[in-house]
Amino acid sequence: MDLATASPAGSAAMLAPQIQAAEDARLAGDAGRATAILLEVLELAPWSPAALAVLARVHQGAGRLGAAAVLLGRVIAVEPGNQVAVREAARVALNRGDVAGALGFARNAVRGDPLSADAHHLLGLALTEANRPVPGERHYRRALVLAGRVEALVLANLAWNLKQQGRIVESRAVYGESHAAAPGVLATVLGEARMEEAAGELERASVLLDAADLLAPGVEGVQLARAVVAARQGAREHALAVLDGMAEGGAPAVLMEKGRLLDRMGRAEGAFAAWGEGKARLRAVTGQEYEAAAAEGLASRLRGFFTAERRRLLPRAGVGVGAQPVFILGFPRSGTTLVEQILSAHPSVAAGDELPLIGDLAEMVPRVLSSPLGYPEALADLWMGDEADGLETLRDHYLRRVRGMGIVGAGQGWFTDKMPLNEWHMGLIGMVFPASPMVLLVRHPLDVVLSVFGNELTHGFRCAFALESAARHLALTVELVAHYRSTLALRLLPVRYEELVEDPEGVVRGVLGFLGLGFDAACLAPHANRRYARTASYAQVSEPVYARSRYRYRAYLEQLAPVIPILAPAMARLGYSV
Repeated sequence: MDLATASPAGSAAMLAPQIQAAEDARLAGDAGRATAILLEVLELAPWSPAALAVLARVHQGAGRLGAAAVLLGRVIAVEPGNQVAVREAARVALNRGDVAGALGFARNAVRGDPLSADAHHLLGLALTEANRPVPGERHYRRALVLAGRVEALVLANLAWNLKQQGRIVESRAVYGESHAAAPGVLATVLGEARMEEAAGELERASVLLDAADLLAPGVEGVQLARAVVAARQGAREHALAVLDGMAEGGAPAVLMEKGRLLDRMGRAEGAFAAWGEGKARLRAVTGQEYEAAAAEGLASRLRGFFTAERRRLLPRAGVGVGAQPVFILGFPRSGTTLVEQILSAHPSVAAGDELPLIGDLAEMVPRVLSSPLGYPEALADLWMGDEADGLETLRDHYLRRVRGMGIVGAGQGWFTDKMPLNEWHMGLIGMVFPASPMVLLVRHPLDVVLSVFGNELTHGFRCAFALESAARHLALTVELVAHYRSTLALRLLPVRYEELVEDPEGVVRGVLGFLGLGFDAACLAPHANRRYARTASYAQVSEPVYARSRYRYRAYLEQLAPVIPILAPAMARLGYSV
């Protein structure tokens, strides 16, 4: 719709009684009557903010979050200063899994009303979901100050944020504060139960889930958490029965968990079917799918900029102050979390987890270099005399942010950065941190795609929303990495997942030697590393290194047949076969 067709401000005032009647019908549970009234109003005044806002609430109530997002976008287009709509748009984006959109709206909410506790709370939620828990914590604490009272929900979300940072003891304490402020709140009890499950305290998690059941019998989130705990305790048939009771019409997460449980039980056909249905529901709920054109366009531009002819012209930054990053690269589900657990067991290495900072640097390049070009082409401005220190600016920003996160402890000279798909930025990393080692995880492409299909991930232009798109993005990534390796001088060590699980000590000694570190036996027992891994692999890395996931694709060959031709070139390049 064209905003130029909007009627003058205030011209829809005579329709206010009809809009109020629609809101009354919505509150009374008559969504059909509310919708009918609103459609009549919007025929006369298509850009009425009040009517659009009520219709957005109708769609939210029915779970049509994509439609609600569009309508709220129209409200904001007409009234950019409508802070209620901006905050509601952030909430809708969070609920539909659009973290980038939620961040944008939540930042605008804080810009528009920096004294709004709700705006800071929303930005805390968005930052936590975006794997930026440290700044998220700041906004939660700001929301508590601005509220001027104890807010149980904000405290519960702060506790979850602390859990995401691996600060389990502090998380428990804040959950206690939330319970004291408002006893018997389901969200608090369920959140604490999930925190204890992630921390491996399964009995405590079960006690909390019993309490949650008493508060709200049969709630889907509680039953899903109960199934996860039961499965980890070895009661797989019971867990499956719980999930089966929710699968019909349940949330995508229910089907995804059911698929993972069936997979562990060796029931490949049922597992794959559950994942397929779960991904279909996920696409329907979020309205999102693989951004193929954007992915292919960026890959093409990166290959076009980082060429062999340009290699000698690309400047490099010097080493910055303090601990330096070790980049653990690899497609999601390729073994990067396991390698981080191994390395961070060494006393000289801190665990940084999934740091979004390299992506931030890529976005910053045009601004830092005052370039009219986008990334990566804006890096050409480094050849200008007045922008020669641009790489140092980027490097120092990255290191300053890491220091602010409190990641590195005394005596630690390295910290890990294992953000999935950072390998797309290997050229930028090589320029900003030329002395930093890159450890590239390589795993059989069919195993990787199968594991991506079985998990809810948003990395990589949302490639995980379907099996075929995951395969296409992996193939694209393999080709881009091959281009970098053939073109640039990189401090890079490829590590095969299969070799790591077959010969842990040999591979670990090689990786530590690559980092210039002496061998430490603690690195062979990553399951004893008490840090909390903030990824889908948190339960797996709490076990000793195992090889049962090696070549897991063999049980799914029939289901994977459609993507084998897509992955054939990548398999050949990496030295794998079916």
